[in-house]
Amino acid sequence: MSEELSMIIEDAEETMRKAINHLEAELTRIRAGKANPTMLDGITVEYYGSPTPIAQVANISVLDVRTISIQPWEKNMLGPIEKAIMQANIGITPQNDGNQIRLFLPPLTEERRKELVKKSSAEGEQSKVAIRSIRRDAIEQVKKLQKDGLSEDAAKDGESSVQELTDKYIALVDKHLSVKEKEIMTV
Repeated sequence: MSEELSMIIEDAEETMRKAINHLEAELTRIRAGKANPTMLDGITVEYYGSPTPIAQVANISVLDVRTISIQPWEKNMLGPIEKAIMQANIGITPQNDGNQIRLFLPPLTEERRKELVKKSSAEGEQSKVAIRSIRRDAIEQVKKLQKDGLSEDAAKDGESSVQELTDKYIALVDKHLSVKEKEIMTV
């Protein structure tokens, strides 16, 4: 296999791996009925004039399966953190007791569980589309190499390698989705 062809395949695999990493990150944000500090990832609070992630201005801990505690390092941050959580619209109302903020996660209804499964399926579908797009780009590059003098057999081998990678990563997406669905649907 030529060096350019192996570079195309390596690039495709690396990009597909990034798509899987992105899917994993998105799936952790989908709440499965259990308290998880990553639910607050992406929520920023105004801290001395600049938007700062909550985890950088407070200690976030899980008290039990349905409760998250947020203990700010500065008491004057209680209000801004509470306001940021409300604006983030994560479906949880913060409880401020003057020292810390507690988030009590309500138990999930059957309807809400189905919505979360749909949401995770949509994330999975986005990942599959991204992986197929990577495959298309890689195969176009292989065909371009073939026009530039790569043998037809080598081009076919390259295309089949790209297809094998695609199948492998799409199966990985399906595996992640089935694990997440099982996690969401268990009461």
